Amino acid sequence: MDGRNSTAVTYFILVGLSEHPRAQIIFFCMILVSYLVILLGNSLILFLIHYDSRLHTPMYFFLSNLSFLDICYTSSIAPQMIINCLARIPTISLGECLAQMCISLYLGVVECLLLAVMAYDRCVAIGDPLRYSVRMSCQLCTLLAVCTWVSAFLVTVVPTLAIPLEFCGYHIINHFFCEILAMNKIACNDLWLMKLLMVVTSSLTLLVPFAFILVSYGRILGAVLKIHSAEGRKKAFSTCSSHLTVVVVFYGTAIAMYLIPQDKTSGEVDKFASLLYGIMAPMLNPLIYSLRNKDVKGALQKLWGEKNVP
Repeated sequence: MDGRNSTAVTYFILVGLSEHPRAQIIFFCMILVSYLVILLGNSLILFLIHYDSRLHTPMYFFLSNLSFLDICYTSSIAPQMIINCLARIPTISLGECLAQMCISLYLGVVECLLLAVMAYDRCVAIGDPLRYSVRMSCQLCTLLAVCTWVSAFLVTVVPTLAIPLEFCGYHIINHFFCEILAMNKIACNDLWLMKLLMVVTSSLTLLVPFAFILVSYGRILGAVLKIHSAEGRKKAFSTCSSHLTVVVVFYGTAIAMYLIPQDKTSGEVDKFASLLYGIMAPMLNPLIYSLRNKDVKGALQKLWGEKNVP
């Protein structure tokens, strides 16, 4: 057991930046501001989609799922990080830590699958625009969304609960929150089955959806090149640019985290990389979709205009 005693663990110490008080103050301000931006930005996206009937389309239905998901995902980790910045000894109970690990893992996988579904929606919209409303019916969109949330639960939470981690006295986690890779590093039970499960799950939830997204954008590119007018090509690209930007930010860091062998990366690199897809990506999503999307900007202008009507 790596020299660790068999004392039952009831809590963990999350190192974070507690060894660097000055840096921790800056970090506290950054996380607090980022969390407020995430809550306000994604809540605004949800409100606009509900408020403006022009946004009642499959694309914005999936975007509303993404905004709701980002609020939930960040809320599972950010409040604890903010509290720990103010604590003399940043601790978290065993139950809270395991719950945070499962919830954040589950929601992260939901986002992987949801981004693939959104790529399929864009592929149909550009590749077969005349039949788009028929192929992407309300029933199909609902089914795809439900399957995304349910399948993510089945491939993450269920196996994780079936192979529980055991902790034997060592209770210091070199991370900002209870992330599964950091938890695996301090577990004392034989993790060969868990590691095998992580490889299989990562392949299914990262590589397969990412490959599907690449194929979808390959078909989108082929369809765009067939459009004769420059204005038509520009409009087609603009509908995909926001989603593609989100994909690059999220998948880039997630693949680097979960598919690079752990002995090739340090704990410091892992914990800061996790902030990119755990905090930065959810914060950038509403900004990317609002600044680069004419429909969302139009809904904002409509809302602002109605509020300023005497």
